[in-house]
Amino acid sequence: MVNEYERLIADQPVSDNTYKYGDRDVTPQELYLCLMIEESVKQLDLDDVAAVAMIILGRPLVPTRGKFMFATKNTSVASVICRLLFDVKLSIRMPTITGATLGTLRISWTNNLGAFIGRKVPYMGWTIAVYDVIAINLKTMMRYNSLVRPEDKINDATSGHFG
Repeated sequence: MVNEYERLIADQPVSDNTYKYGDRDVTPQELYLCLMIEESVKQLDLDDVAAVAMIILGRPLVPTRGKFMFATKNTSVASVICRLLFDVKLSIRMPTITGATLGTLRISWTNNLGAFIGRKVPYMGWTIAVYDVIAINLKTMMRYNSLVRPEDKINDATSGHFG
């Protein structure tokens, strides 16, 4: 379904290299930015609040008992809560990723189900955030390419134009 802005853009190119967006004449770059803002507003919702919360709750900010030399110094709120909710000792050790920064990331093994789940929380948050960035960019590019003249389309460099 075409909205009012898209109809104005598609029907009324103002000059060689401008488009109508609402009541303004915009360049192709400005049009892309406006469409990206619209797509961002559509995409970002409660899931993104959850993603940010997961990322923050997964940061190792809570002081803990003494640990070995190369262990991450603190623990996360997510790990503390998950250890309380899922305090189950497993017969096998499962791999998790630990570390406060990219430089300190490493594989760590645990047989505690709560620790295993808690250490996954920030990565689930980052996964949601990355998905949203990709979705916003793809939707913006496809919408932009459906509205502009062929010479202003964005080429994805693999299979031609999107949209």
